[in-house]
Amino acid sequence: MSCTTSAALKFASRGLALTPGRKYFSSHKMPRITVDGVVAKLNGFAPESLCEKWDNVGLLIEPYLRREVSNILLTNDLTEMVMSEAMTLSAELIISYHPPIFAPLKRITQKSWKERIVTLCLQECIAVYSPHTCWDNVTNGVNDWLATALPLASSQPIQENLSNPSYGAGRICVVQGELTLRQAIDRIKDHTKVKAVQVARSHGCVQLDVPIRTFAVCAGSGGSLLKGVKADLYITGEMSHHEILDATHQNIHVVLLGHSNSERGYLPVFRNILANMLQDFSDVNIHVSECDTDPITLHPIDRY
Repeated sequence: MSCTTSAALKFASRGLALTPGRKYFSSHKMPRITVDGVVAKLNGFAPESLCEKWDNVGLLIEPYLRREVSNILLTNDLTEMVMSEAMTLSAELIISYHPPIFAPLKRITQKSWKERIVTLCLQECIAVYSPHTCWDNVTNGVNDWLATALPLASSQPIQENLSNPSYGAGRICVVQGELTLRQAIDRIKDHTKVKAVQVARSHGCVQLDVPIRTFAVCAGSGGSLLKGVKADLYITGEMSHHEILDATHQNIHVVLLGHSNSERGYLPVFRNILANMLQDFSDVNIHVSECDTDPITLHPIDRY
């Protein structure tokens, strides 16, 4: 199977160090863990109650046969290629950041790719768990990872969680030290390992060496959450044409990474978090998908 390998990324903030390669634990004296046990650990890190009201999170596919977990596959999107990878790895559990089941399924047949994935999961006894906006809103989650692309003096949620103000959607941040838009773009690309980003400069701005003192982040689609947020720079995966125009006319620069490119780099970080949570259990391999990629690629224009 030939896939694009997800690069290991650095996440130095809050003492979370990333070690390349998958985590492996083995001890005859340590107990094994089941899917239910892993799900409990996942909920301990990011409770399902943190999700947005419109979201579909948690254990989405639960095969009848309860299995001990030896192989876990982390992916941003559960595509058919990733499903094939999971079967090759003999995974008992797939943690898919985006929920593969969102709109209700009225039947399970072989006619659509999502239905085929469900049938394969049930046939191969592979469970599927999706955290989605729980990971966005939790401390040390996706948005905190994305915010550390730039030097931080402070960071707080744009929309605070009512029960815990340290949780919430998006992040509004103050830059530590001096930073220009040009430097910010380079740091964002280095942090996310995205080779090319889309940049919309504020209305009338012709230089990249303008100062950035504040910025706001929202992994994925940030147009609605970032609307009206006062910052020098927005960092997100995607925004609509008119949302970008509104931002630039409010003297806000915009950096777009591509929807899943603004999220995928968190997976190697979470691999280490999950490894720490499962360190008291034996024989657990945690893999980051090598087949999970953004569906959109940028191609340079040929010059004749």
